[in-house]
Amino acid sequence: MTVLHNDSNLHTAGNPELQQPAVSQTGIMTVFEHQRLTVRDFAYVTDFEWLLAQEFAVFGIKRKRGQWQLQVGHYIGIVHLPSGMVLEILPKRMAATNTPPQRQSPSEQQRAISRTRLWVQRMLADLIASNDSSPQTLPNSKHLGQFGRHAAPLPINALPLSDWLIQQFLQGLTQHPPTQHYQTQIDNQTSVQGRLVIKEQLQRNLLQPHKFVCERSVLSQDMLANRLIKSALEQLSPLLQTSVRFRRIGAQLSTTWQRVSALHAHELTQLATVYQQAKRQLAMQPLRVATVQGAQQLLEMAYWLLRQSSIAGANGIAPPVTKQRPSSLRLCLLLDMNQAFEQWASLRIAALFRRVSTDYQPLFQAQRVWLNDEEGRACLSIRPDLLIYQTPPDNDNSTHTHHKAKTVTNTACCYSHVIDIKWKTLANAAAISPSDAYQLASYAQAYQAPQAWLVYPVQDDTQQPKRLRQLPVTEALTSKMPDHATLWLIPFNVNTGTINKGSDLLP
Repeated sequence: MTVLHNDSNLHTAGNPELQQPAVSQTGIMTVFEHQRLTVRDFAYVTDFEWLLAQEFAVFGIKRKRGQWQLQVGHYIGIVHLPSGMVLEILPKRMAATNTPPQRQSPSEQQRAISRTRLWVQRMLADLIASNDSSPQTLPNSKHLGQFGRHAAPLPINALPLSDWLIQQFLQGLTQHPPTQHYQTQIDNQTSVQGRLVIKEQLQRNLLQPHKFVCERSVLSQDMLANRLIKSALEQLSPLLQTSVRFRRIGAQLSTTWQRVSALHAHELTQLATVYQQAKRQLAMQPLRVATVQGAQQLLEMAYWLLRQSSIAGANGIAPPVTKQRPSSLRLCLLLDMNQAFEQWASLRIAALFRRVSTDYQPLFQAQRVWLNDEEGRACLSIRPDLLIYQTPPDNDNSTHTHHKAKTVTNTACCYSHVIDIKWKTLANAAAISPSDAYQLASYAQAYQAPQAWLVYPVQDDTQQPKRLRQLPVTEALTSKMPDHATLWLIPFNVNTGTINKGSDLLP
């Protein structure tokens, strides 16, 4: 299902009347992960042709029955199209007990889209807030941690992802106006202001004694960090102009930042170097700690936005074949849904264990060698998404503290749960793939954990945890079956951000 809509109307794609809409009808084009798109799904034919020409790695290109098709990959996010519309990619629909999408009314479709946006924004906000924890134990969130800790999910009507993104950036701009600093300025003027530069004065004004070369310190906003932020604001300008919600505040902030110049084209080609210089310059300013931290978060988000605007995309998406001038770059924010869901579910499940007992300590994607050859060379490593280490009980407080303090890489560790997380839908226990089952059993055997979980997404509480029982190949092997692990299929409700019946699975 492809949906074209603005703030007040909802239209199904493929309507011939939408093939040549008025320019004022720009809005959001909502599609879903793994969906196939044809030219009939686009309000503007030129948008479809532009996407074909870019050859983004996130879209598979096929020709079927004489028609070009774009198949969305396992990514979510937004792409600012040449027409001014925004292509919004939401997660794939999961099996549920409600009406199938093709039989839903436009209002039901809109409510489903709103619910999906809401939990996606909650997921992103959780990943952003996770920066408060130790970076050594967190999943890789380098493409998500640049928003800043002020980001939060929307409680009632979820905005499109493009508007949500704008909101996060504008919040940072509102809270942190351009930082000012003193910089040295040399002017040749008719009055003495500051320190007279004798050498320059003799070289330049020997024949015009009425002028003076003076050096002085002036308070300026045109520092490198501000210029990088201004460039990101200009990059978002097309979205601000077409957004009814943020057009006015965007205009006000543009006025506040109008004295700041944006980065030059050459500086944009050296963006990583410029960003590092801007960070060092900002850290040297005599500002309060909270002010510096807020400005640094805004700078990081601006840098992240400018990187996406190169259309190279996030998480290793290949850049387009054709190179674009900096003036023609468009915002392209794409996140790997497999990675994002694994990170989100890991954080939520880890928090669940912490609430049950402080004896549980999570390990995120801890890697260890699993197979060696006879010479001791590593052949194969394993890295489950989440390991739960349980501190051994001890009546002696001093000994108990010692156990808590020791590193979890010790071979004597006691792992209570080994957890693998998949962004896959499972209608029932029989739908588990052989590879996932083998992987789960291997994890349980390698870590000698009492419980091994395979976590998968659902959008309601209909599905409950299912216990998997391992059967011996022959009855003679029954007594030799290891009994150290219980395998579970665990549904993770994306709308509530927790596992179904989680408390029943924990001590």
